Amino acid sequence: MTYEGGDEKPTLVQLIARFRTSSDFVQYEADTDKVKYWVSYIRTLVDLKTFEQSILPIVKSDKWDKLEDLKKSIPVENIIITIDTDVIKEKLLAGYIVISLSEYGLPCALIKATINKARDVSLPEVEFSVVGPKEAFVESLESNINLIRKRITNEKLRVYELNVGDLSKTKVAVLYVDDVCDEQNVHTMIQRIRDIKFDQISDSSFITQMISDNHNSPFPQLLDTERPDRVSSILAEGKIGVMVDGSPHVLIGPTTLVEFFSAFDDYFYNWINASFFRLIRLFAVAFSILVTPIYVATLTYHYELIPNDLLNTLISSRREVPLPPILEALFLELTIELLREAGARLPTKVGQTIGIVGGIVIGTASVEAGLTSNILLIIVALSALASFTTPIYAMGNTIRMLRFPFLFFAEWLGLLGIVLCFCFLMTHLLRLTSLGRPFLEPIYPPRTIDMKDALIRLPFSLMSKRPQQLRTEKPKRFSAKNARKNKDIDE
Repeated sequence: MTYEGGDEKPTLVQLIARFRTSSDFVQYEADTDKVKYWVSYIRTLVDLKTFEQSILPIVKSDKWDKLEDLKKSIPVENIIITIDTDVIKEKLLAGYIVISLSEYGLPCALIKATINKARDVSLPEVEFSVVGPKEAFVESLESNINLIRKRITNEKLRVYELNVGDLSKTKVAVLYVDDVCDEQNVHTMIQRIRDIKFDQISDSSFITQMISDNHNSPFPQLLDTERPDRVSSILAEGKIGVMVDGSPHVLIGPTTLVEFFSAFDDYFYNWINASFFRLIRLFAVAFSILVTPIYVATLTYHYELIPNDLLNTLISSRREVPLPPILEALFLELTIELLREAGARLPTKVGQTIGIVGGIVIGTASVEAGLTSNILLIIVALSALASFTTPIYAMGNTIRMLRFPFLFFAEWLGLLGIVLCFCFLMTHLLRLTSLGRPFLEPIYPPRTIDMKDALIRLPFSLMSKRPQQLRTEKPKRFSAKNARKNKDIDE
């Protein structure tokens, strides 16, 4: 039998020899009146207080002379007695204490004494909302699963755990609701995670890149969220959640393009207000991508489309600008991106100062120096502001990047270039899938039922069915007919 990476399965002697090269590995010999024993553990993974107060006094006592007797005496769950060196290695690295009756003898008793250090549940930072729950995921997998279990108190919620990464052995949990979620989607997700061949998995973003349908697409094909309420709601729809130990973000799939522009706050407001805000976001995204390319295309090729009054204003604002519109636009766009990156990488208070002061100083100085026009400065500033309305950060980065291909096409062919670039974009989106499901659904293929919670959000009373693209085992969430009857009776 061979080990991962081609190594042979080690004996206990070889295993202990490997661990001894690490300074935090502890092994010592002790005895009682009845028996001599060896204790081994990794100091930095073990809760020493638990070990010294709950385990060590019983180990030192004369109440046992066999490992089976020791197992019955110690008030700790899941004590394992094994001769498998693979299990011993795994449990040592998980914070277990190994007790054996000889230095290199088998079997060994494995006693759990893991130290749990995790950040407390805090407020969401990326998807903050004024109304609704104020809890966010943390880096502890157990804590994150608990946050979902509190919201879905049903025995049909399934948690399937895997270890991913040849070196890191990172715990990954796949969550879904049995009898609701399509089995094919579950099998696809689990199989893709199992097929990952990488040594180190340190965050859920690694999983996203490795199991996405199209690795060369700038669009995220799995939704990334830090909100437990959003995950529990989407699991109830029939989707799948993926949690990674050490990551405060959960992946959700399969997903669609319109979901990236839907904030979970939309479900806390009246459906009219929620639909209005959602349409505002969609308009802002289109504005952010297209407004600067349209400015470049119009000034380069299509002066006749500009009204005379506005044309005079444009001419006066560009009178002292020596650069063509494309270079002027690129200068400001790149300046905005530099300010964003500087603000994101610096400490919070310094980053805010850099963003505000830097934007004002650079913008004013560039206009006074004649490098840019004041009209384009306003347009680029509004474009940058509009891009921040995207609720999902990963999609916001994609929107930022998309402006540049449109700018180059606008310089090349004017408005025709913008249309051509839009055609390329739509072709890519039409071919894109998430876990094999159409990414552009319900726009294409058109599905009327799913449009109830796409571009706009209709009242909950009209959303009695789960999304068609998920092919859930239970398409109905509730009976709309019975709900209307009950409402009429109450009235």
